[in-house]
Amino acid sequence: MKLSPLLGLAVGSLAGLGSATHPQPRNFAANDYYVLHLDRAVQPEQIASRLGLRHEGTLGELAGHHLFSARKQEEDIVRRELQERKRKRSLGGQDHLDFVRFAQKQKLHEPLKKRIIPPKPAGFYPLEPRQQADANAVIRQQAVMQQLGISDPIFHEQWHLFNPVQLGHDVNVTDVWLSGITGKNATVAIVDDGLDMYSGDLAPNYYAEGSYDFNDQSPEPKPRLSDDKHGTRCAGEVSAAKNDVCGIGVAYDSKIAGIRILSKLITDADEAVAMNYDFQHNQIYSCSWGPPDDGLTMDAPGILIKRAMLNGIQNGRGSRGSIFVFASGNGAANDDNCNFDGYTNSIYSITVGAVDRKGQHPYYSEKCSAQLVVTYSSGSGDAIHTTDVGANACYTGHGGTSAAAPLAAGIFALALEIRPDLSWRDMQYIAIESAVPIDLDTEEWQDTAAGKKFSHTFGYGKVDSWKLVEVAKTWQNVKPQSWFFSPWVHVHHEIPQGDLGLKSTFEVTADMLKEANLETLEHVTVTMNVEHARRGDLSVDLISPSGVVSHIATSRKHDASKDGYADWTFMSVAHWGEKGVGTWTVIVKDTKVDTNKGTFTDWHLKLWGTTIDASKAKLLPMPTDEDDDNHDDVSTTTIPPSTTTLPPGAADTNTLLHPTELPTDHPDRPSKKPTTTGADGLPVSTGTQEEAAASTSASSWLPSFLPTFGAAPHTLAWIYGAMGLIVLFVCGLGAWWWIVRRRRLRNSPRDAYEFELLNEEEAEGLAGGVEKNKRRRGGELYDAFAGGSDDEDDGEDDDDDHVRRGAAAARRSIGSDSDEEVDEKQSSRLLSHGR
Repeated sequence: MKLSPLLGLAVGSLAGLGSATHPQPRNFAANDYYVLHLDRAVQPEQIASRLGLRHEGTLGELAGHHLFSARKQEEDIVRRELQERKRKRSLGGQDHLDFVRFAQKQKLHEPLKKRIIPPKPAGFYPLEPRQQADANAVIRQQAVMQQLGISDPIFHEQWHLFNPVQLGHDVNVTDVWLSGITGKNATVAIVDDGLDMYSGDLAPNYYAEGSYDFNDQSPEPKPRLSDDKHGTRCAGEVSAAKNDVCGIGVAYDSKIAGIRILSKLITDADEAVAMNYDFQHNQIYSCSWGPPDDGLTMDAPGILIKRAMLNGIQNGRGSRGSIFVFASGNGAANDDNCNFDGYTNSIYSITVGAVDRKGQHPYYSEKCSAQLVVTYSSGSGDAIHTTDVGANACYTGHGGTSAAAPLAAGIFALALEIRPDLSWRDMQYIAIESAVPIDLDTEEWQDTAAGKKFSHTFGYGKVDSWKLVEVAKTWQNVKPQSWFFSPWVHVHHEIPQGDLGLKSTFEVTADMLKEANLETLEHVTVTMNVEHARRGDLSVDLISPSGVVSHIATSRKHDASKDGYADWTFMSVAHWGEKGVGTWTVIVKDTKVDTNKGTFTDWHLKLWGTTIDASKAKLLPMPTDEDDDNHDDVSTTTIPPSTTTLPPGAADTNTLLHPTELPTDHPDRPSKKPTTTGADGLPVSTGTQEEAAASTSASSWLPSFLPTFGAAPHTLAWIYGAMGLIVLFVCGLGAWWWIVRRRRLRNSPRDAYEFELLNEEEAEGLAGGVEKNKRRRGGELYDAFAGGSDDEDDGEDDDDDHVRRGAAAARRSIGSDSDEEVDEKQSSRLLSHGR
């Protein structure tokens, strides 16, 4: 029985009653808001009383996290009190503040950017005459419509569902529908700028209780601004009902929820709640947004949002894990890369790029090593045809990676209909296993250790609905997740400019992975620090022990930032299925030869994958802002220190990066370094491949702490050789001067002079000062070099000579005492002071 739009809306609302708690309204004009993570030993009311705050309630689904409010003021009063308590903690006693694990004052910030179609660069995809449909394909399409009862007026235009023109270039879903799989009992939440729940296409499948407006604090996430259309168009791709309004969704019997966060200023706290909203019923979160795709920005989610995503995969869907689907980004024309986006390069995200109706890579879709799969969107003169805001409104121009992500989310919903027990990692495995590599003639695909093909442009290939569902039917759930973190690898070396780069390695042993309970790899992340005067000049490659190459960072022409990479985490899915044992290599390149120089500071490797022993699996702790702070900290597993190959090693690096060993989608590098002009106006060669090889052998003797001055190996040998000769000459001159001085002292005419009688105080000062200091120095020399000291013996002979001469003078001046008495007295006095 078909439901009317309003009746469907009412039924959807009743079905979700009690499953989610709506957040309390916020008044940022009058109040400040704080999020505190509290230990179980303290109650939020106790903290509120201690700090003079009002407890607003728990922060969504984040256990132990609470929201507090106070009257608006400039000062962060919670931070002030926590710092004061920390200062006094050494005095003893106990305070409720000792049980605050984390605190953050909330600030409104600009919403993230919708990934709408950017303007076309000149020369890209001019409009072409529409090709004629294949006659047999049209007959097949009509048969499917008749068999399924599809009468939606624009279904004929929805080429992404059934393409009768470019045969094979669609998501291959009609046979899935014919088998009875249409998304029943699956729910997709569109996290966006709202959703028109009163649209005739969406009302029958609208899930009200899983929906909320975080911008206007309303249970209904309906579009309110003139451009609040993006979310509705995405929702139509997933769950537009089979009726007579527009078209249909790829999972047209699935439920659809709307979570509105992109239309106004928002806090990290509200975004975190949104990412976990009703996460026992909202199974898939479709996110077609992120930081600006301008080729300039490098941004990641805040700590609360990271916690929400981890909480989602650990506790969502009955601990099977929320499935986060993100659009890869539309900045390819700006040289942007989805690894500079902390949402798309998260291991918890399925990052989806785009291909057009001809299966070609569109000008906007970003490449990166974190991209898992691609699916269809705008390009080659067409776009996605879907639902629009309004009771019966349709839209023919939806596109960008914004359209690719929800299409993939809807296909994942088909799999969940038949296998609701799939974990968030199972879904990633299934996507890889069923993906279809396309455009193989580009030669940019590389074979992975798991027998798959991977491309930074297409990931593992395009999503095929039929294959994905068939794989899901018999899929064996993977074992729990484990991970291995290497210690920080310290490099601290200037990056050579041009085509060579600076190589650093870390050796992973079988014992390390056994200790970490890690069997087979899935995601690989590299967190690193690089200082550079122009960040966009940098590129970074990660090479696994099996030789698979991930371009984890690429150069960006517009990125002139001086911030470099500061504890930034890059991610790759290219190493899926590897064992991980062996040498992992990171190569950092400064692609421009100019005055903008940089230093590779340090990095560490994180391997994620399946457990060896599932009974020993553990949950990853919640992230903190301090996770990457201690760069001298070794991971919990005892790991031997790593080695770093500095360039000295440039030749090896160049060998590893020989063009025949890499896919052709590797960032362009000149075959020979250009020459530049030195300060003296003379041309200075930055080195060729042959020079790099010579550099490795000639300069490998140089300790890493000595500067290279940017000189060639033979020049370095000359410089340090000359410096060594100078040091030897100075040391020899000093030794000669010391010997001559000692001889002069022994043979000095002053030795013939007789002592003048000193008063006791003066004699005491002389003997107790100079002689004492001489003895101290002699003792230090003896302790340092061990064995006897001729110098010390000479010093004692000199002292005896002085004593005897002093005694003789005393005898001549004092006639009443015998020579023996005077000699004895004077000797005794001098010895008592000097020895």
